[in-house]
Amino acid sequence: MNRISWDDYFMEITKVVSKRSTCRRQVGAVITIDNKIKTTGYNGPPKGLKHCSELGGCLRQQQNIPSGTRQEICRAVHAEQNAIIQAAESGIKIDKATIYVNTFPCSICARMIINAGISRIVYLSDYNDELSRELLEESNIELVKYQEK
Repeated sequence: MNRISWDDYFMEITKVVSKRSTCRRQVGAVITIDNKIKTTGYNGPPKGLKHCSELGGCLRQQQNIPSGTRQEICRAVHAEQNAIIQAAESGIKIDKATIYVNTFPCSICARMIINAGISRIVYLSDYNDELSRELLEESNIELVKYQEK
């Protein structure tokens, strides 16, 4: 019997989690410890606030803001941020955890991941944010580019 690896398993779950997002770039995150899911997150507006689709569309897209820049213009809370917040709200320790994301974290999420004590990031696609990569490489967090099968 051929079982899929843990990385394959959790990366597939990030794809399902991302489907909850209403953003044009659907991102999902799964935080695990010892191959057990601790939290998940997807990108979307803060609790109780309207989605961009309800407000006439994505402001970043309307202003032609290049990917990887001016993240503060985005209305959404990122998938990684939501997963980390969910852990904090639930009292779940995520020190030394692995986070699976279908897109490489932005520099804002990278700082949160570093401070949360996450030790490994498995990501599917790259994201054009040089500062993020610099911060994560300096932090010695293990970065694994997932290869889809």
